[in-house]
Amino acid sequence: MKVSVQAVAVWGKIAPSHSITAIMITDDQQTIITGSQEGQICLWDLSSELKISPKEIFFGHTASVTCLAKARE
Repeated sequence: MKVSVQAVAVWGKIAPSHSITAIMITDDQQTIITGSQEGQICLWDLSSELKISPKEIFFGHTASVTCLAKARE
């Protein structure tokens, strides 16, 4: 049975610090994804003016996130 979980932002106006070890940008160039040494994955909005703002953070990895890849459709 497949379970769907909605992602939510877990911070206010300032994102928690995290040591970036991997980075990826989406094909539409509107979202940056970063992986961290602390095992977090963060999503960042990228505006057309190149302003970056935090969007969502995912916890749960027990090791550093050292690689990010786009899944096939």
